[in-house]
Amino acid sequence: MTMDGGGADDGRHETETERLDRNWASILQELRVAQTGVQLLTGFLLILPFQDRFAELSSYERGVYLATVFFSIAATVLLIAPVGFHRILFRRRKLRTIVSTAHRLELSGLVMLGLALTGVVMLIAGTVVNSVVGAVAGGCTAMAFAYFWIVLPLTYRRD
Repeated sequence: MTMDGGGADDGRHETETERLDRNWASILQELRVAQTGVQLLTGFLLILPFQDRFAELSSYERGVYLATVFFSIAATVLLIAPVGFHRILFRRRKLRTIVSTAHRLELSGLVMLGLALTGVVMLIAGTVVNSVVGAVAGGCTAMAFAYFWIVLPLTYRRD
């Protein structure tokens, strides 16, 4: 099995172009789900400094907030990048390049999204309870993302 979901013995009878088209369609479906979530998260984060209570955040909480915004913006850029990449290379017979690059951009974007969501959990738990609880909650969230988004899929990939 190859990285992009096709292999010599995968039971499909398709041309290289058909396989690339199928993989591109699959990536687009995944990006539609991720883009919506990351755009909503980024929008939410961008309005927080304009709330009255934001001034009450400690320096630590502001640092967590700023890191979270940066991760969210990075996730937004990486998860939308395949669209621009495709548009610029459209009709240039570069579908293999588009698919492989979009694959890497999407994985990188998901890592940034996981870090952004971890920061959100840290910020919320830290604000509601205290910074120690926020750090523990953030650590647990990061471990959950690492397990469900990386470790678990990789264990099935080896089969």
